[in-house]
Amino acid sequence: MGILETISQPQDLRQLTDEQMEQLGQEIREFLVAHVSQTGGHLGPNLGVVELTLGIHRVFDSPRDSIVFDTGHQSYVHKLVTGRQDFSTLRQKGGLAGYPERAESEHDIVQSSHASSSLSWADGISRAHRLAGDDDRYTVALIGDGALTGGMAWEAVNNIAADKDRRVVIVVNDNGRSYAPTVGGFANHMAELQLTMQNHLDEVRLDRRYDRALDRLRRSLQGSGALGKTIYRGLHGMKAGIKDIVVPNGLFEDLGMKYVGPIDGHDQQAVEKALRAAKKFAGPVIVHAITEKGRGYAPARANIADQFHAVGKIDPVTGEALDAKSGQAWTGVFADEIKKIADERSDIVGITGAMLIPVGLHKMQEAHPDRVIDVGIAEQHALAMSAGLAYGGQHPVIGLYATFLNRGFDQLLMDVALHQAGVTIVLDRAGITGPDGPSHHGMWDLALLQFIPGLHLAAPRDEATLREELREAVAVDDAPTVIRYPKGNVGPDIPAIERLDDGTDLLARTGDWDHTTGQRDVLLVTVGAMATLALDVADQLSAHGVSATVADPRWVMPVPGSIVDLAREHRIVVVLEDGVRAGGVGSRIRQEMRAAGVDTALNEVGLPAEFIAHASRNEIFEEVGLTAEKIRSNILAQLAGDMVPYARGKGEKPKHSR
Repeated sequence: MGILETISQPQDLRQLTDEQMEQLGQEIREFLVAHVSQTGGHLGPNLGVVELTLGIHRVFDSPRDSIVFDTGHQSYVHKLVTGRQDFSTLRQKGGLAGYPERAESEHDIVQSSHASSSLSWADGISRAHRLAGDDDRYTVALIGDGALTGGMAWEAVNNIAADKDRRVVIVVNDNGRSYAPTVGGFANHMAELQLTMQNHLDEVRLDRRYDRALDRLRRSLQGSGALGKTIYRGLHGMKAGIKDIVVPNGLFEDLGMKYVGPIDGHDQQAVEKALRAAKKFAGPVIVHAITEKGRGYAPARANIADQFHAVGKIDPVTGEALDAKSGQAWTGVFADEIKKIADERSDIVGITGAMLIPVGLHKMQEAHPDRVIDVGIAEQHALAMSAGLAYGGQHPVIGLYATFLNRGFDQLLMDVALHQAGVTIVLDRAGITGPDGPSHHGMWDLALLQFIPGLHLAAPRDEATLREELREAVAVDDAPTVIRYPKGNVGPDIPAIERLDDGTDLLARTGDWDHTTGQRDVLLVTVGAMATLALDVADQLSAHGVSATVADPRWVMPVPGSIVDLAREHRIVVVLEDGVRAGGVGSRIRQEMRAAGVDTALNEVGLPAEFIAHASRNEIFEEVGLTAEKIRSNILAQLAGDMVPYARGKGEKPKHSR
């Protein structure tokens, strides 16, 4: 039995010797490589926080002392030492979450894994302890240096530093990277502190020699009166000045917080010594630890692009991917097309929030390095800055994961849309993303965006329409435009049988008109990548003698007039979207139909307004009823008058029609 198997709670760590702690660290790294290689997950970040996590749990007393992770993908080691060592179904349905999860353990606090929020949590938790009279309880935040590029972190620091008596320990995991290398002025400051650490031993030796010389001088000046004291004070003051030049206090102490470091974040004894020193201060403290992402695993260290930030299933020895899928990814299509557009137009400026490669702006950056801006984890700044770029005559294209658009909503509304700025936002990973869980599903964008005045939103169904709609988007110079597409690979192109005057594509017509009523049975309105599902539903309905039309608006907001006209010609309208039904595209189409006096029954088929747990995309679609069989069954029941409208997902009761 190894040491790791004997650890079921953090208190068990305190019984181990230094040699056993070193062995435990090695066992944990071997465990992570062996297990994450089988399931996929965030490997590199966790290999880098082994000693920091063990040190935090040795020095502090979780859960009485609150430990917060920013971001939560660096919490695997924490899970291992808090009784969760079954990683066989990590990030799979019913298995361990890839982030902290309150339902799993009393040691987990913050489930959301949007970066830069941990210090606000720490501020709030420590205030609560103070108000409850628990002044001896500590709040510890482990935050990556990349997360410190987010403005909210500094809003929190501003508040934490103002109160010298609250026991907040901020451990900065400085590996010089978020997904990719950390950028900006703060990153430069941290690099300077790292350089200080490299030269620190020589400087300390110099400092000690100066101290010894001063001590000899003080003894020799004894009895020399006021002049001797003046000489000593002057030389002592010079020594203090020299120390400040050699070992600068840095930004954190300038803000009024105690600063410990920089320390080697992989030296277990140094980590614990620093944390104990921070604990003794009994006030706000920064512990600055230099770490290496992917520590101890050669394939990760050799991967310069992201050091195995997140992996699928890999060969644990070589690091080679085992589940690579053939075909073009949505992100890859965007990467190719935006580079081509930038080649043609000198006013196109790409913006990324610390995710150059994941959102597909790397090819443009290689070709036009002066026209791609990495703002760090700062979506609010990215949106507001884009309005300024548009005002200056440029056309910004912002690449974001859909889940992170939420963070820049106010800036999109009040800085971009209010000023009618020609800005294009490209939302990757829209809809259900799968194993990353509720904080990463990009399912809120359609509802968030549909009421922004003047905004145009496109949802491409395939590679051809993504390229086409991206070019249409950057041609708009007096309003914000948004393109959204899901995670994964693009399927085959889906040609239209007809394009209507306002740009709506008709993808299929099955069955015949009812010559008595002049109507067809079902209008299926598909949003983006749901087109394949809509066509499957139409085929299944046709097998039951039900006629159907499949329409792709392409630009779903504002609602094309042709969709309302088509609704008038059908008995039922069914809108298929991979966003929340509440306030989504179906809801907006319903409003436009009412305004036009069209009373055709409309069913919104989408996601429930719930936080959906991690599982595969197909498993989640099955659970919420987004399958061709379920949709066909409910449409047939509605046409038969048995149930209207569409039966919703788990736990929801059917409603009756008007």
